[in-house]
Amino acid sequence: MVAQTKQKLFVCFVGIFVCYFYYGILQEKITKGTYVDGEKKDKFTFTLALVFVQCIVNALFSKLILTYRSSPADKTPTSLYTLCSLSYLGAMLASNHSLQHVSYPTQVLGKSVKPIPVMILGVLLARKRYPVAKYFCVLMIVMGVALFMYKDKKDAKAAEHVVGIGEFLLLLSLTLDGVTGATQDRMRGDHQTGANHMMFNVNLWSLLWLAIGLVVTGEGMAFLLFAQKYPFVLFNMISFSLASALGQTFIFYTVTTFGPLTCSIITTTRKFFTILGSVIIFQHPMSSRQWLGTVLVFSGLSLDSVYGKEKKNK
Repeated sequence: MVAQTKQKLFVCFVGIFVCYFYYGILQEKITKGTYVDGEKKDKFTFTLALVFVQCIVNALFSKLILTYRSSPADKTPTSLYTLCSLSYLGAMLASNHSLQHVSYPTQVLGKSVKPIPVMILGVLLARKRYPVAKYFCVLMIVMGVALFMYKDKKDAKAAEHVVGIGEFLLLLSLTLDGVTGATQDRMRGDHQTGANHMMFNVNLWSLLWLAIGLVVTGEGMAFLLFAQKYPFVLFNMISFSLASALGQTFIFYTVTTFGPLTCSIITTTRKFFTILGSVIIFQHPMSSRQWLGTVLVFSGLSLDSVYGKEKKNK
């Protein structure tokens, strides 16, 4: 029995690690890769199209699971799915678009500080109480991000505008992640919404907003011309989306089998090695100060997973 449990845990760890490592490499390759047509170099600027393909795969993946696995009838109001899809979609668009202004390690590190806005919103809106350990962990995370983002005077002026946009997009993505989490908590608490029903309907509504955006902005036609010129980008986008959908399945299985603590530790470890892999493969320059900041952030996240559990209100 113990051996079987260890095997399941190993499969979960490898599944999450491989899927999201591949996901990260493809995301950087798509958004920051080199597209050369003769002497002309093009940039990938089709964030709406990228998220559109991802939502299609997520919706099909969850529908496939719903078709072959019995689940209770879904009674969640459409209004909740609409609200959740807007925040979910906004967070993904902001996160992906930020890669046009910041490096991939910066984006991963920025998205890793999700506990901070979640904690702030919890205190302000839900009046939640947190243990002292959690405040210490958040302080470590803030210090680590500050060290990583700090620019020397000679670099600050040149990078001020670009880095400012990237940081704003990451902050927007984190805030919308907090809204999405609060909406999903309400779905689960008030309507017992299943994970697959939630995944299917939220992505379905997101596809509607994205389709409108692709038509109104003209990005849909521009992307088709880009994909015709560089057909390999479509294969990368589908592979990227499949890795994301499969990774979510491993995360859900890990949470339901071993609990959120184990899942949190695995995903935190995975993010650190994703940054390491990105630095090695794409040769991002990292100073010793940035490495120290990265270690502080992930140390804070790991300690928070173990000691920063929320106290329940009476």
